[in-house]
Amino acid sequence: MIENILKPYVSERFVNDPAYREGHVRIVNPLPGTVVMGLHVPEMKKIARELAGSGDAFAVAGGFTVAESLLHEEKIVWGLMLDYMKIPLDRRLELFPDFIARIDNWAVCDTVCGAAKWAAAKTCVLNGSPVKGAGAVRETVWNFLQQWWSSCREFEVRFAMIMSMSYFLEEEWLQEVFDRLDGLDFPSIVSEYRSGKGPGCAQGPAPYYARMGAAWLLATALAKFPDRTREYVRGSRLPDDVLRLYVRKARESFRTRTVSPF
Repeated sequence: MIENILKPYVSERFVNDPAYREGHVRIVNPLPGTVVMGLHVPEMKKIARELAGSGDAFAVAGGFTVAESLLHEEKIVWGLMLDYMKIPLDRRLELFPDFIARIDNWAVCDTVCGAAKWAAAKTCVLNGSPVKGAGAVRETVWNFLQQWWSSCREFEVRFAMIMSMSYFLEEEWLQEVFDRLDGLDFPSIVSEYRSGKGPGCAQGPAPYYARMGAAWLLATALAKFPDRTREYVRGSRLPDDVLRLYVRKARESFRTRTVSPF
């Protein structure tokens, strides 16, 4: 797709230092068969902004949609393009499902969710008309996320989790987020990763990246709303392994290192 655009931005260290390259790929942990070129996030954001602002933006996005296979970095650039394109909110939400269906890695998911500042905008365009007020934007985005909260695919669920963690951990939305989290049936969520060590594996029960997404969301909620988060966790239906991951994430963060998780 856009390999020639990406090539000049490949990290020299990734190319020349086998140990660094191996470490980079190990952290990304792509599924077998996924090619990692070795770009850093700032470079991918630069490329995505340029493509999003070009006259070919919709054609490029359409090309990603129909491509049989994509590089790891192409998936990230695709999602970032959708974040950066200056288009009405309803049009953006029409374009995102094709991308979400192709997410197969935590880095693709989290990088794109982290750049989705449109989800926190105070104004937007819906059905051709300008809408003012963050509440209208949030409600539209929250309604959009429901299909992904209800998905049986690991990274579609994680997309809903990380978007909720990034833009909905607020007083008026917190209980909605907790309710969706509590309604998850983790054993029914399908993962392409196997439990174990090595390529295509995750060191925890499947779906590991959905379970870790839930833990990260809770640890972030603990930092913002400690009392309400503890109250929820004490009465939640979450599996014990998710709660253990939550405690671990809370202990790893300087914001919650000394905060009781329960």
